Amino acid sequence: MARTPRTRWIEAGLEALAQGGPDAVRVETLAAALGVTKGGFYGYFDGRPALLAEMLDEWERRCTKEVLAQVDAAGGDASEKIRRAGHLTFSEDFHRIDLAVRAWARHDQAVAARLRHVDNERMEFLRRMFGTFVTDPDEIEARSILAFALAIGRHFIVVDHPGHTKHEAIKLAGDHLLRP
Repeated sequence: MARTPRTRWIEAGLEALAQGGPDAVRVETLAAALGVTKGGFYGYFDGRPALLAEMLDEWERRCTKEVLAQVDAAGGDASEKIRRAGHLTFSEDFHRIDLAVRAWARHDQAVAARLRHVDNERMEFLRRMFGTFVTDPDEIEARSILAFALAIGRHFIVVDHPGHTKHEAIKLAGDHLLRP
C-alpha cells in the first residue's frame, strides 16, 4: 500500500485549522479524513507540534513567497501588482486559512510572532508599491494600512451598499486607494 504523501497531511491539517482552529488538528481526525491509519503520520512527523510547524511553514510559503514570485513574474505597474497580490493572497482558500492563523495567534505567542513576520512582509510590499507613485511617507503608510485592512476585513463587512454589490463597493474602495 502506498504511503499518504506528507503534503496531504499538511493540506488536511490546514483544512482542519480553517474549519475548527488548531484544536481541530488531531492526528486521528486527519487520518480519518484522509482514509488512512495514523501510523503513516509518524513516518513524516515527530508528533502534532511538528505538523503544526510545517502547516505554518506552508501557509507562509504560499501567502508570501509564492505570491510575490507570481506578482513579479506577471509584471505590470505598482497598482496592478498590488491588486494581483491581494487577489492571490486573499483568495477564498487562502483567506480562510489566514483568518484561522489570526485567531490562533491570539492564543499562541509563537504563532503571533510568525503572523507578525508575515504581515510585516506584506506591509513592506505595499509600502514599496505605493512608494512608486506616492511621495509622502505618511500617505504611503496610510494607503498601505488601509489596503491591508480592506483585504483582511472585507469578509467581515456586512453592511448594505446602496446601488452596489458588496464586491463593487470593495472594488471602489480599492480603486480609490490605488489612484495616483
